[in-house]
Amino acid sequence: MKAVSLLYHDVIGAGDWQSSGFLGPGAARYKLDRAEFAKHLAAIVKARDAQPAIASELGESSESPLPFLLTFDDGGESAYTCVADLLEEYDWRAYFLVTAGYIGTSRFLNANQIRDLRKRGHLIGSHSFSHPEKMTDLNREALISEWSRSVNVLSDIIGEPVRSASVPRGFYSARVAEAASIAGIQVLFNSEPTTKVRNVNGCLVFGRFTVVQGMAADVAAALVSTRSLERPKQWLYWNFKKLFKSLGGRLYLGARNWFLRSG
Repeated sequence: MKAVSLLYHDVIGAGDWQSSGFLGPGAARYKLDRAEFAKHLAAIVKARDAQPAIASELGESSESPLPFLLTFDDGGESAYTCVADLLEEYDWRAYFLVTAGYIGTSRFLNANQIRDLRKRGHLIGSHSFSHPEKMTDLNREALISEWSRSVNVLSDIIGEPVRSASVPRGFYSARVAEAASIAGIQVLFNSEPTTKVRNVNGCLVFGRFTVVQGMAADVAAALVSTRSLERPKQWLYWNFKKLFKSLGGRLYLGARNWFLRSG
């Protein structure tokens, strides 16, 4: 199976960058202005004459044309106040992947908003419970706890099992997927820019192509096109960073945080 998934975060109106989601220079890099996001959607519509897909409805033959999915990480309040309305102008639905431990806190979705998003047809999933700095550093018990606590909280809110999730900060490994599977998660999104869908203990693992602030609308559209030169570019860049992550570990995190603060 192959599919292309886009990874968005918050979409901000009126230039209020601190109104939704996590704060800090690292988080800000992934927040889009409302007008910027609207241009992305319009460009994607021109590039793909199709609705965004739902992972659970894809089959082994879903390779041509290449299905695309839209995902939004963190669970910032802009999912409800901005993103869903813009998606619904095209009768589109998306995955909203929520950090369960932040529900009802400042700048994040509350339970009523999550319930309403689900009633409107959007998919609600987990983005872990506490948003760990490095998910791959957690032991097996902690990983299972992160996934289990989060899906239990979200399932209680929407009144149905939560079967999808995404990995915080891009720190993915097979252990992370195995723990997700134990927690009942059947669809897991990571941040690897690939169209290949893997099966880890019955959990389908989807890669994603990350959208950042300032990315041109035609680039976002090219990422989901059936034939794309942009996807290999992002794959090369991601693997370059992956090499430094594996070599540097905590050193990589410290250097990244310093660069973001100084920039």
